Amino acid sequence: MFKTLKLLFSSKNKDIRKRIGFTLLGLLIFAVGTTIPTPGTEGAISNLGLWQLYDVIGGGALKNFSIFALGVMPYISASIITGILQMDIIPYFTELKERGQEGRQKINQINRYLGLIIAFLQGLAMSFTFVKGGSAFDYIRISIILTAGTAFLLWLGDQMTSKGIGNGLSLIIMGGIISSIPKMFIDTFEALIINSTSSLFIGIVSFIIFVLFYLAIIVGVVFIEKSERRIPIQYSNQTSSAYGAKQNYIPFKLNSANVMPVILASVVFSVPAFIAGLLDSNNGFVLFVNKYLNYTTPAGFIVYIIVIFFFCFFYTFLQINPEELAKNLNRQGGYIPGIRPGKETTKYIKTVLSRITLLGAIFISIIAGLPIVFSNFLSANLPSSATIGGTGILIVVGVVLETYKQLESTLINRNYKGVR
Repeated sequence: MFKTLKLLFSSKNKDIRKRIGFTLLGLLIFAVGTTIPTPGTEGAISNLGLWQLYDVIGGGALKNFSIFALGVMPYISASIITGILQMDIIPYFTELKERGQEGRQKINQINRYLGLIIAFLQGLAMSFTFVKGGSAFDYIRISIILTAGTAFLLWLGDQMTSKGIGNGLSLIIMGGIISSIPKMFIDTFEALIINSTSSLFIGIVSFIIFVLFYLAIIVGVVFIEKSERRIPIQYSNQTSSAYGAKQNYIPFKLNSANVMPVILASVVFSVPAFIAGLLDSNNGFVLFVNKYLNYTTPAGFIVYIIVIFFFCFFYTFLQINPEELAKNLNRQGGYIPGIRPGKETTKYIKTVLSRITLLGAIFISIIAGLPIVFSNFLSANLPSSATIGGTGILIVVGVVLETYKQLESTLINRNYKGVR
């Protein structure tokens, strides 16, 4: 880490510091935008109810009913839809998936347009829910403003990706969650110490345990992100001595999907909650969501873990195609020792990837689920932001590690080239 900081402040890496500055500027613009209320509304919402998860992911933008109230979640929802359609459901999307980089660019473009359509529909539903007594024109105008806010965030995320450091959209999600974490600890402090019916000593000990618990989550996420399975590779036209006896390998992370399963699971849970927020509290769908799609209930918790498991495998195999990887390896004259090229290599990679993804999914599920179990066990009066905050910290740590790894790799490669 100290070596990375030393390289960062080197005179020849001035442009890297500018990229970091641009990224911070983008996050600042996002933070300011979450405080600007949508024109034609009263601004702050007093009671979010089932919408609180959506608000945490958006950095409090929904509670302020700001121009960024929808955040980038419509785009994430669109990505889930197109990702499912690529699983041999619609041939067109399957063909795009097989086209490589060109196909991915086309899918990303479709995600943008579909995301904006979803944003408009969500904005319309939001305006009906939180803006009472408005005309049809008022609701449409508010929906257009909210959709424009999402479109701006997508553009801002692209700019941060190309001119900054890390993935812009992931950093925007991370920035929103970070802004809500201090409130989580403040709410928990008030619940366990100030407003608690227990003794002061028990409250202080409980809060210390709560803080240590979240530190343990951070350590666990770091462990998972650093763990990998290395598959040895040899090349038919080169020998080991040509590389100084250095072993070549394909590294598969224990959790190749990073924090995306948790983000996607959060979106899946927030959408029904979003719809339920539009309906009467006695509606059957609302009762169903409260029981089975609220991860503070036993049934909802089980469904939440199952959804995380599904997205761990779904996103991993969406990002890594064993068949395409085996073809590229064969094209470069490489092979896995003891495994025949072609179908056997594809089958071997798929088997290894499935096994380590299963292990990674178990770890991610435990880390995502423990805060919920712990919060319910510690105190029935613990604020809901504490359980949601566990998911948020998981996302934040994953994005920070991914961004730092990219920054470190850029600095080391540039320094290496400079030495040569």
